[in-house]
Amino acid sequence: MSDITEATGRHTLRMKNVVKAFGGALALDRANLTVERGTIHGLVGQNGAGKSTLIKILAGLHHADSAEISIDGVIEPRLTPSRAETLGIHFIYQDRLLPPSFTVGEALFLGHEPVVAGSPLLNRAKMREEATRLLKSYFDLELPVGALICELTTAEKQIIQITRALLRKPRILVFDEPTAALVRREAEFLFRLIRRLAQEGVTILYISHYLKEIEEICDRVTILRNGRDVATLDLAETNADEISRLMIARETENLYPARIAKLGEPLLTLRGLSVSGKFHAVSATVRRGEVLGLTGLLGSGAKDLMRVLFGLEKATSGDVVLGQRTLSFNTPREAARARLALVPEDRRRHGIALDMSVRENTTLASLGRFLRFGLLDTQAELESTNALIDRLQIKTKGAGSLLRSLSGGNQQKVALAKWLGRDTQLYLLDEPTVGVDIGAKAEIYGLIGDLTARGASVIILSSDLDELIGVSDRVLVMFRGRITRELVSSNTTTDEILAEATGAREGLTHVG
Repeated sequence: MSDITEATGRHTLRMKNVVKAFGGALALDRANLTVERGTIHGLVGQNGAGKSTLIKILAGLHHADSAEISIDGVIEPRLTPSRAETLGIHFIYQDRLLPPSFTVGEALFLGHEPVVAGSPLLNRAKMREEATRLLKSYFDLELPVGALICELTTAEKQIIQITRALLRKPRILVFDEPTAALVRREAEFLFRLIRRLAQEGVTILYISHYLKEIEEICDRVTILRNGRDVATLDLAETNADEISRLMIARETENLYPARIAKLGEPLLTLRGLSVSGKFHAVSATVRRGEVLGLTGLLGSGAKDLMRVLFGLEKATSGDVVLGQRTLSFNTPREAARARLALVPEDRRRHGIALDMSVRENTTLASLGRFLRFGLLDTQAELESTNALIDRLQIKTKGAGSLLRSLSGGNQQKVALAKWLGRDTQLYLLDEPTVGVDIGAKAEIYGLIGDLTARGASVIILSSDLDELIGVSDRVLVMFRGRITRELVSSNTTTDEILAEATGAREGLTHVG
């Protein structure tokens, strides 16, 4: 393992021999992290490897049992959140921590609000103007700055959080899965911004499960495994395959399982489906046993289409035919009764209940199966949960563990397990591997293959184009509210999908 000596005086951040245990379980076992000034340094590892714990110690949210932490060569005996901010260390977390009832402008300037000259009144007009200017400057995006945070999409919330951090002129900027909710165009804007910040002397610590991003943007990378740093490598001398091998200590060539499901008759047919202002005249078919990929930029209508299919939004025209029946889902309950399931992108807000147990989450969508004369058969419920824990290899201390105690990948497995207890025929998966490590991704891909082998169908909406090609039979690309292309996954490339998704094939949009 290569290292940077203190004698060079070039490191901005050094965390040495960090030890942290929770209830007897060792989360960090003498872990080390050294980051050079003005560089982009990657931090990777499977869920549970210790990344989050290490970053929370840096943020002052956890205190190490023992460690030596220095910033610009000065030892910091006890970091706190306020001390970290004073030192110029700012964080962009995977969870978008923004007040839902605030407007975009209010959220951006929270704690640093401009006021009307000579008065204590907030200058809301200036906040709106500055918010518009900053979002255009940083991301070349125009968002409704007067809208409430709760009205924004996941990607828009992520952009607001990033912009808010940049306003504080950070010295060390920590990105925790910053592109998890961003499509490729938005990610490219972010990468250019990160490179510019590094050139201006900002030190970047970049945490991501997307190893191609690490390979593309970082100068060096530290790999954690089981609470220890197993390597720190120069990206000029390594690649994503080597990083994957070090993360999980095994080869990962077979990340995407071979498609062996036999396709049957049409299960779902969409005929001219439209929602005013969002998408128009969408027609498509999904066959039994098929994995259909769906992708598009923010605002393309792809996410709105998934919402309509599960009854979260009402179509203004067109037909949804399931089997031989023309249906119109007004509520998710109706969609579930028709044997549809949705695993949403923002699992923490919409897919699971963090303060309920694994058992309660797993059986939440199928409680009727366990009712006996109006009473819950807890033994049968527990047996069903344990069977799903084994089947999905969910890493938990037991069915009674609170869901918030599980890693992101295992939380996602529980979000899937919730629907496996029902007789589901069509699974709608919205960014199913966002924020999970490569090992958990492989297990989720395997589960998708198992579902289709048993005759179920899957629609997977993803901005990870390699993922779409790897797991699906066909890919539908949406652009400005319409399906512009249907591609056979085995005969296409990520460049071809990206060209369709951005309109570049028609000369409509230039990316990069």
